[in-house]
Amino acid sequence: MHRTIGRTVLCATAAAALVAAPLVTVTTASANPAGTGLVIEEAYLKGGSANQPYMNKFVELGNPTDSPVSVDGWSVQYRSATGSGAPSVGKLTGTVPAHGTYLVQMGSNGTNGQALPEPDAVTGLNPSGSTGTLVLADQATALSLPTGSIAAGTAGVVDLLGYGTSNTFETAVATAGTANSVPDGLTRQGTTDTDSNADDFTVTDTVTPENAAGETAQPTDPTDPTDPTDPTDPTDPGTPATPAEQVTIAQLQGTSDASPYVGKTVRTDGVVTAVYATGGFNGYTVQTAGTGGALGLAEHTASDAVFVYSAATAASVEVGDAVRLTGTVSEYNGLTELTVPSAAGLEELPKDGVAPPVPATLTFPRTDAQRESLESMLVAPQGDYTVADDYTTNQYGEVVLATGKQRLLQPTEVARPGSAEAAAVTADNAARTVVLDDGASTNFLSAANQSIPVSWLTQGPVTVGAAATFSKPVVLDYRNDAWKFQPTAPITGATPAADLPAAFSNVRTTAPENVGGDIRLAGFNVLNYFPTTGDQLTGCTYYTDRDGDPVTVRGGCDARGAANADDLGRQQVKIVKAINALGADVVSLEEIENSARFGQDRDAAVATLVAALNAATGKDTWAYAKSPSKLPASEDVIRLALIYKKDRVQPVGSSTILTDSAAFTNARQPLAQAFAPVGSKPGKGKGKGAQEPSKADTFLVIANHFKSKGSGEGVDADQGDGQGASNNSRVEQSKALVAFSTAMQQQAGTDKVFMLGDFNAYSQEDPVTVLDDAGYTDLGPTKDASEWSYVFSGLSGSLDHVFASPAALKTVTGVDIWNINSVESVGLEYSRYDYNVTDLYRDDVYRASDHDPILVGIDLPGVPAPGEGGNGNGNGNGDGHGNGHGHGAIADAIAAVAGLIAWLRGLFG
Repeated sequence: MHRTIGRTVLCATAAAALVAAPLVTVTTASANPAGTGLVIEEAYLKGGSANQPYMNKFVELGNPTDSPVSVDGWSVQYRSATGSGAPSVGKLTGTVPAHGTYLVQMGSNGTNGQALPEPDAVTGLNPSGSTGTLVLADQATALSLPTGSIAAGTAGVVDLLGYGTSNTFETAVATAGTANSVPDGLTRQGTTDTDSNADDFTVTDTVTPENAAGETAQPTDPTDPTDPTDPTDPTDPGTPATPAEQVTIAQLQGTSDASPYVGKTVRTDGVVTAVYATGGFNGYTVQTAGTGGALGLAEHTASDAVFVYSAATAASVEVGDAVRLTGTVSEYNGLTELTVPSAAGLEELPKDGVAPPVPATLTFPRTDAQRESLESMLVAPQGDYTVADDYTTNQYGEVVLATGKQRLLQPTEVARPGSAEAAAVTADNAARTVVLDDGASTNFLSAANQSIPVSWLTQGPVTVGAAATFSKPVVLDYRNDAWKFQPTAPITGATPAADLPAAFSNVRTTAPENVGGDIRLAGFNVLNYFPTTGDQLTGCTYYTDRDGDPVTVRGGCDARGAANADDLGRQQVKIVKAINALGADVVSLEEIENSARFGQDRDAAVATLVAALNAATGKDTWAYAKSPSKLPASEDVIRLALIYKKDRVQPVGSSTILTDSAAFTNARQPLAQAFAPVGSKPGKGKGKGAQEPSKADTFLVIANHFKSKGSGEGVDADQGDGQGASNNSRVEQSKALVAFSTAMQQQAGTDKVFMLGDFNAYSQEDPVTVLDDAGYTDLGPTKDASEWSYVFSGLSGSLDHVFASPAALKTVTGVDIWNINSVESVGLEYSRYDYNVTDLYRDDVYRASDHDPILVGIDLPGVPAPGEGGNGNGNGNGDGHGNGHGHGAIADAIAAVAGLIAWLRGLFG
C-alpha cells in the first residue's frame, strides 16, 4: 500500500492551498522526525526496462507541512556510487503544495512502460537502478559533497538518498532494489526523516508517481460508463482498439514548448532528413515534405519536423525516405519525440512526387519560442558564428558557438556585478548561444569509447575565437538543456573533413604582438608545475590514460601536477617554449610548487624550471628571485615566483613576501621584488655587462594569486551577483595589497609599481574596483580590450591582470594577452595525454596552461630603446634579445652594435 500525505483531498484543494497559504523555504538537511521540511518520498530508478510499469525514472518529493514550498532555483542532483566530483544537476521550478507531492521525471532505460503523470519537472538525470546518490538541493549549481555519511546541516543539502553501495549517504545506505526486470522502487516510510537512509527507505513493489496536481496517471478522455447491472451491455471482445489519430508533424509539435499530443498514439507522414542509427541517439528526424526554405518566424509558429526515437527502425531508413510512422508522443528533456517501438510502426511510402524538405535559411533565432518553431528541422545556418567554448569537445564532441563575430563574455568582465548592464550581457549571451554537436552521445573519455577518434579535434584545432563556417545543412534540436546543431549523421574523428558540416578558421599566433618598450614584463600561471611528481610520494591517487597509466595526481597527497617524470617532461616542454617565446624580461609565475612542503629548499621547483629554460636557450639566460629569509608562518603547497633575464635586468635588493596579513590566510601571499635594467644609467660600472642601477629606472614587480571563486561560506558565500564565492576575501586581499605596495615603494625607493598575476576576479568586480580606486590602472582592458585571459563555462574574461601605478603607467608602451592557453581545448594539455586514440598532445606552446600570459612593454628613461628587429635588444653581453618581431639583417646588425655599446659601458663604467 502506497503511503499518503493528505492526498485524499489534494486534487480538489491544491489550487486553493496555493492561494491561501504563503510560500515557505526549507533549511538544509538534518534529522527531521517532526516532518517540517521537504523530503525525497519515492525514487523509481528502472523506468523503460523490461516489465516495468513506467517508461521514465522519477523522484517524487513530498511536503508534509501546512504551507506550499517553492522550489524555484532548487535542483535534484545525482552522483554515481563511486563518484567524488560534482553531481549531475536537474533544475526545478514551481511549488510543492501543502501536504502534496512534486514529480521529477528523469531518464529511461528503454521504451517499456507507460508515460508518467504530467511531471512537474523534467531533467536529464539518468541514475543507476542499483546504486548511487540522489540529492534534493536548495541551489541550482552542483554541490560539493564529501563521501561517507553526510553531516546534518551540510550546505545546500535539503535531503539525500544513498542507495545500494553508494559512498555518500545519510548514516547508512538504503537497500537497493532487485533486478531491472522486476518492478520496484525505494519508498520513504511516512513523512519523517530520521537521517538514516537505511531506516527511512524500503523497497516496495508498488510504484505510484503523483504530481503536484494530484494526478497518478496520464489523463484520458472520459467515456460513458457501462451499467454494471445491465447484462445486455458487455464489452464486445471483437471491437478493435481506437486507431491512431492521423496528424501532421506541425500539429504534433504544436505552437508551445510541449506537444499537445504527449502520451497519445498518433500517425504522421514525413521525409527522413537525418539518421542516427549509431552513436547513441537511436533514431532519426523526419520533416513534412516540401517544408523549409526562407521562413518568416513571425508566421512560422509550429515546427514541421520531429525526432523519431526508434532503435528498432533507425537502421532501416535512409535520408530521403518517405515514411508513415505510428508511435507515442513524449517530451524528453525538452525535445519532442515520437517513439516508434517496433518495425510495425514504420511504413515506407513511394518517393515519386514527394517534394524533399528544404533547409531553412535564416540566422539563428534569439528566442526560445522562435527556436521551438524550428525544432528538429533541417537548417542552413546563415551569418557569422564564432567559437565560444571547446571545453567539452574532447569528451562529447561539442563546440559552443556564438552568433556574430564576438565571443560570449563574462558579464562582470564588462559590467558591474548585479547591474542592469550585466543582466543585458547575460541575456545577450543566451540569445547568441548554440552548440555544434556531433550527432551522438559518445563520451570519448569512457573506456568503451577511447578507441574512437574524437570528433572535430582530430580534423584540426578548434580554438575559441575562431570563425565557424557551415557548408552543409544541420538539424536544430534540444538536448542536455541546450539548443544544438546536429549533423545529419553521426561524425567522429574518422570522418573526412570534407564530410563535416562546418570548418573552423585558424586564429592561432606563433608569438605575442609587439608591445614595444625596452623592458617587457609578463604574468604566467603555470598550472600546478610540480617537479615533485606523484610517484615520489605515498598515498597519491591518479587520473589515468586509456591504458591505465597514471598521468596526473588526483588526490591523496600534496603533489598536484604530473604523475611521473615522463608526464612532467610533457608539461615542462610546453611551459618552457611558451615562456621563452614571450620575449619577456621579468615573468611572474603562479601555481608553481612550494618545494618547502616536500622537505626541499623552497626554491627547488623554480630552480628546476629556470634550468629547463636555460637549457632550451642554450645559455645562462634566466635566473630567479631567491626566497627572502622572512617567510609566512603558514603557506600553501603552491606559491608565487619571479624569474628574470640576467642580461636584461638585475634585482635591486632582496625579495619580500607579505607575511603579516590576515587577508591572505586562504590565498598565496604576494611576492615583491624591485628590478632595474642592466644597462641603466647613470651609475658606476661594476664589471662586464653591469652597472649601478639608477633610481629613475628602478621598478617594482609584485606577483599575486588571490583566493579562487570555487568555495566560501558566511561572508564569503556566493552572493549570486556573478562574482562567485570568496569575493569578500578577494576584496580584503586587494586592500592588503595596496598597503603592501605602498610599503614596498618606500623600501625600494620607486613609485613605478606593476602588480601582476592571477587575481581570480574579472575586470569589473569588487577586488579590481578596490585597486582602481587606489589609483592603479588595469592594463588589460585599458590597452588590450579585445582579448581575454580565461574561458569558463563558455564565457571569456580576464582573471589575470597587470595593474600599474600612475608613474608606472607613464612608461607603458603596449599590452598583449597572448591567447595560447585558455582558448585551446583541454584535450591538448599534458594532463590528457593518451586519453583518446587521437594523440592531441604536441610539444608546442598551445595549452601549456589554462590561463593566458599577459605581456607589457615599458620604456624607462635611462635605457636605450631596443632595435625592433630580429631579437634586437642590446645587452651587456653583446648579444641580441627580443621577441621575434624582427625586420631582418639590418635590425640584427643594429642590435649587435647596441650590444657592443652596452658591453663597453659595463667594462669601462
